[in-house]
Amino acid sequence: MSRDRDQVAFGVLGPVTAEHDGVPLALKGPRHRAVLARLIVARGRVVPVARLVADLWEEPPPTAVGTVRTFVGDLRRALEPDRPPRTPPRLLVTDGPGYALRTQTVDAWRFETAVETAAEDEPARAALSLRAALELWRGPAYAEFTDEAWCAGERARLAELRLRAVEQRAGALLAAGRPAEAVPDLDVHLIGHPWREEGWRLLALALYRTGRQGDALAVLRRARATLADQLGVDPGPALRRLEADVRAQDPGLDAERGTTAARVWSRAAEAYDRTVAAGARARLEATVGLLRTLAVTGSGGLAAAREHRLAAITAAEESGDPELTARVIGAYDVPAIWTRSDDPAGAARIVEAAERALARLPATPAQDSARCRLLATVALESRGSRAARAPRAAAEAERLARRLDDPALLAFALNGVFMQSCSRPGLAPRRDTIGTELVALAQRHGLIAYEVLGHLIRVQARAALADFPTADEHAAAADRLASRHELPLVRVFTTGYRAVRLAAEARPPVGSGAVEDAYREVDRLLDGPGMPGVRDGLLPLALLCLRLAGRPYGIREALGPIADWGPYLPWIRPALALAADDERAAREALRGLPEPPADLVQEALWCVAAAAALALDDRPTLHRCQEALRPATGQLAGAGTGLLTAGPIDTWLTAIENTLSRSAPL
Repeated sequence: MSRDRDQVAFGVLGPVTAEHDGVPLALKGPRHRAVLARLIVARGRVVPVARLVADLWEEPPPTAVGTVRTFVGDLRRALEPDRPPRTPPRLLVTDGPGYALRTQTVDAWRFETAVETAAEDEPARAALSLRAALELWRGPAYAEFTDEAWCAGERARLAELRLRAVEQRAGALLAAGRPAEAVPDLDVHLIGHPWREEGWRLLALALYRTGRQGDALAVLRRARATLADQLGVDPGPALRRLEADVRAQDPGLDAERGTTAARVWSRAAEAYDRTVAAGARARLEATVGLLRTLAVTGSGGLAAAREHRLAAITAAEESGDPELTARVIGAYDVPAIWTRSDDPAGAARIVEAAERALARLPATPAQDSARCRLLATVALESRGSRAARAPRAAAEAERLARRLDDPALLAFALNGVFMQSCSRPGLAPRRDTIGTELVALAQRHGLIAYEVLGHLIRVQARAALADFPTADEHAAAADRLASRHELPLVRVFTTGYRAVRLAAEARPPVGSGAVEDAYREVDRLLDGPGMPGVRDGLLPLALLCLRLAGRPYGIREALGPIADWGPYLPWIRPALALAADDERAAREALRGLPEPPADLVQEALWCVAAAAALALDDRPTLHRCQEALRPATGQLAGAGTGLLTAGPIDTWLTAIENTLSRSAPL
C-alpha cells in the first residue's frame, strides 16, 4: 500500500527532517535536504528549477539542472517508497517549470496554527496549547541553512513568532490567575532576548501579582538599564506606566479586576441562556451584536466574526422571515477601511442573501431603514468587484439614509459609498470629502468607530494628495481614539501610513533600510488579525513599489527575491518574465493584462505594469497605463492605500509620454 502523502511529516523547527509514523526517512546528503527545505519555504508554490539551481550553488556547475532532477528523484523515492512505477508522485510534484511540495504536515505550520488558535481560546486552554506548540521547537528554524539567503526571511519570521508565543503564553497564564508559573519561562526568555519590552512588562507584572513588589521594581530598573546600555533608548510607554502603577500600588494591576469582569460576563451569559429560549429569534440578533464587537478586537476576532456571521445569516434565512433576515444582515454595521475583501466567496454569499432579502421585503416606508442597511451591505461586500449593481446600491442607501435623518444609518451608508469610490485612479478628493463628513457626523452623534473610520479615510486621501501634515493629524486622532476605546486593528493602518510617509520622503538610495523595516513592521502587525485581503501580497508589492518610485525604468532591478504576490500576481507576471529574461512571455502577459480591481491598490498595479511596458517599449500597454493614470495627475501613486506608494503619478506619466513620443522601433 502506498503511503498517504499527509502521513509524511516534515520538521524544520531545528534540523530539516521527514518521517512517517514517527520513523525518520533517509534524506541522503545536505543538498537533498536543501532542496526539500527550499520547497517547504515556498509553502506549496512552484519553485522553478532555475531558482533551485541559483539557491543551491553560488557558481552552478554545467550539470546543475540534471543534478537537481536527480535530487528530486531521490527525495521522491524517500518520501513515497511504495509508489508503483510510472505512477505520478503525489507529494513532490512537477508543475510547469519546477517543483512543488504538496503537504500540510510541517511542524512550523502546525506551530503557527496553534499560536493563532490560542489567541481565541480561554486563558487556561491557551496556555496549555501554547506550551505544546513551543515544544515543537528542536532548535533554530532551518538550523543547517543559517547562511542561506533563500530561507533568511522565513527563519526570521518564525523566530519572531516563537518569541511572541512565549510572551503570549505568559499573558495567558497571567489571565488565568497563575502568575507564578509565568516567571521562570520569562526569566529564561529575557536572558536570550533582553530587548523585548513586552517580556519585561509581563515578568514585572507576574512578580507583582505573586506579592513580590520589590522584585517587580528591580526587574523594571533592570529593563531600563538594559535598554539604555544595549540600544541607547528609554523604556516605552507601557513599561513606564507599569513602573508608576507598581510604585502607586494601583488596584488595576490586581488580577482580581480581570476576574471580576470575567465573572460578570459569565453570569450574564448564564442568565441569558436560562431566560431566552434556545430557538428564539432574538438570539440571532443578539449574536450579531456580539460579532460586531468581536470584529474589531484583533487577535483572530475578525476572522471568527466573518465565519459566524455567515452562519447567523443562514439561520435567519432558514426561518423564512425576510424582516428577521434583513435585521441580521444589516445589524453588522462594522466600519470597513480596506477596499479588497478578506473573503470574496463569503462576501458574495452575503450579497446574494441581502439581494434575496431585498426582493422579499415589503415595499413599505416602515422597511426603509432595513432596506437602507441591506443596500449598504451590498455596496460594502461588493468592494473591489466592479459589479454594476454595487455603486447603484451605495447611492440608493445614501439617499434613503439622508431622507430618514438617522446619523448611524447615514454613517453606515457613507461607508458603502466609500467602498465604491475606487472606480478609477485619481478619486482621492472624493474620498476625502466622504471622510470629512464621516468625522463631523460621528463627532456630533458619538459614533466612535465611524469617527475612527473617517480619520483613516482622510489619512489615505491626504497621503494620496501628498498633504502629509493633514494626514498626520488624522493618524494621531485615530490612534488616540483606538487607544481609548480598545480598537487594536487601527494601529495596522496608522503604522502603514507612517511607512508610506517615510517612503514618499525617502531620498536616494530609495529603498533605504529604515523604510523597508517600516514596511516589515506593518507586515508583522498583520500577522494574526485575520485580514488576508490586506496582508496577502502586500509586503512584496510595497517593497517593489518602493524600489520603483522615481525609477520607472528599473523593473528588472526592483524585483527582489522570490515572493508570494498573492492576488497581485497577474500584474507582476510581466515583470517576473522580464527578470527571467523571457521577453516573449512578458509581452504575452502584458497583452493579456486584466484591468485591476476597483480598489485602492489599482494605481500601484498600473505603475508596475507601466514599468514592464517601458522596459519592453510595449506601446499599447503604455497607452492603457497612460489613460488609466492621467486622472490622478498630481497625486502619489498608490498612496491612497495608506500602506504603499510607487511615487508621484507625474513621474510615471512623464516616462510614458517620453517613450511614446519617440519613434517606434523598427
